[in-house]
Amino acid sequence: MAEKRETGERKPNQIDLHVGSRMRLRRKLLNVSQEKLADALGLTFQQVQKYERGANRISASKLFEAARFLKAPVTYFYEGLGRPEDPDGDEATQPDSTPAVYSLLADSDGADLATAFMRISDRRRRKVLVEVAREFATEDNGAG
Repeated sequence: MAEKRETGERKPNQIDLHVGSRMRLRRKLLNVSQEKLADALGLTFQQVQKYERGANRISASKLFEAARFLKAPVTYFYEGLGRPEDPDGDEATQPDSTPAVYSLLADSDGADLATAFMRISDRRRRKVLVEVAREFATEDNGAG
């Protein structure tokens, strides 16, 4: 269920955000458009967008169909979430991965960057890209 913000508007549930970002990542890794996924699921591409943003919750049957189409086990979409059987209930809604990685994959540009980065086989080029990103981040934070 979506939580309410102080302004009264609904904020996406953390699990819905996580499942949606994993769907987006898998779709992009396979180079599948939102339109193609939507057609396979009998939806509009706008509905797929809402799933990927966590704005709408995907049903169990649609998640199963998406997993089949994207050639991934249903559990793929939940990887990185805390274990629901943990006594501390908050862990079930918080990703185990670092916040930076989770934020990167939840952002469409970040997912594109991660996909492109993983296609670079030359380790030296990867290191150069990391250094460029660090430099840009330093400049954006006013320290450069």
